[in-house]
Amino acid sequence: MKTIYLYVLDTLADWEIGYVTAELHSKRFFKADAPLLRIKTVGHSKQPIHTMGGMKITPDCLVEEMDLNQESILLLPGADNWSDSRHHAVLDAARELLLLGGTVGAICGATVALGKVGLLNDRSHTSNSLEFLEMFCLGYNGQELYVDQRSVSDNRLITAGSTGALLWTKQIIESLHVFKKETLEAWYNYFSTGNASHFFELMQTLPSADNK
Repeated sequence: MKTIYLYVLDTLADWEIGYVTAELHSKRFFKADAPLLRIKTVGHSKQPIHTMGGMKITPDCLVEEMDLNQESILLLPGADNWSDSRHHAVLDAARELLLLGGTVGAICGATVALGKVGLLNDRSHTSNSLEFLEMFCLGYNGQELYVDQRSVSDNRLITAGSTGALLWTKQIIESLHVFKKETLEAWYNYFSTGNASHFFELMQTLPSADNK
């Protein structure tokens, strides 16, 4: 079973993880033979955190309790306090996971945290802007690998800016192989455009539609 670890911290940007947590938890659009997976929230302590939207989340496990392997995914959401030294442990875990062949996803402020520890220096990546990274990341030397897109996936590192949550989710789901290709395309087209025709395309790709 694949485990998706979601790091939770105070001021977490709720909306940035909304699409990915909803789809991976509900499994409503999964293909019939999708691999088994589970989501576990991770914290630097077991104390509840409070998101930017005021939601309270109690972590399922500590950073040191994660079982990291090449099947694992670690998701790092945006937040206002990534500079807190208590988050160093999860950044070390992100480095370890990439070395193991696992996948790391980071969005908005979490890209700054990765940039500070050098994890953006050898893979194509994005963020809120190149200037944003240069302003806040003293250890950042990845300018030549910066891509001005909402979300970028390269060698198991998936990064996004603050407006890239939908594409970020698409690339995460794609890496997990839990949607059929045509389901994922219809899903993305519907939520990115609001065009109802894509919703009907989406419905036609689901396992129940195959059996009619």
